[in-house]
Amino acid sequence: MRIGDFGRAMGEGLAEALWPTRCVGCDQPGTLLCDRCRAELPWIEQRLACPVCGAPFGFLTCTECDGDWPVRATVAALGFSGTPARMAVGLKDAHELRLAPVMAAAMLTALEESSAWPAQDGAPRFAPSAIDGVCFVPATSRAYARRGFDHMELVARELARGAGLPLADVLVRSRARDQRDLGREDRSRNLEGTMRSVADVSGARLLLVDDVVTTGASVAEAARALAERGAASVTVCAFARVW
Repeated sequence: MRIGDFGRAMGEGLAEALWPTRCVGCDQPGTLLCDRCRAELPWIEQRLACPVCGAPFGFLTCTECDGDWPVRATVAALGFSGTPARMAVGLKDAHELRLAPVMAAAMLTALEESSAWPAQDGAPRFAPSAIDGVCFVPATSRAYARRGFDHMELVARELARGAGLPLADVLVRSRARDQRDLGREDRSRNLEGTMRSVADVSGARLLLVDDVVTTGASVAEAARALAERGAASVTVCAFARVW
């Protein structure tokens, strides 16, 4: 074992002794996500979900969107409650970076399931061969400075690796209020003009990832920014969907 590896292993062992890993769902010591909490995750059935906004049970009649979102499809893995909510907050605000690959794995599972169901255009909601790159809804510069990392960049890297797709780190975001403080209409106004693509993405078919879709304001603004730089299509994948 190299000295660097030995030192890293010692550091990890000491950290585990001082701050034992606890389940993000039930807080029991042992693993990051225990078997019981994993079994109880509120998965969204893709066959029943709205193909446009990803809302559960919106396949036939969606009460959450009017079908005109600026994306070709939205795939959300889990309902935003209980353990998924704690996972999203744990990564973003508690700096539990080990959750990034866990969240990416859940999203990849949902994407695989969604490949059996059509988007509005009749094609599968997700097919790796129909995607040119994975991008993500970025954090603001203030949030990045506060956390020291962009949580969705971490998730997007893991997801892109798992899907065998390149990462396209093309979006930047100007200052905006925290969306969690705002209502439905204020969320859209708060984000107007706050995102832009720093690269020409002409003709690219992109998979845009985000942690939580509530009203869709963040992914809509990101999709608009990508379309302005020539993106051919934007498919959204979210870790969780408010239901």
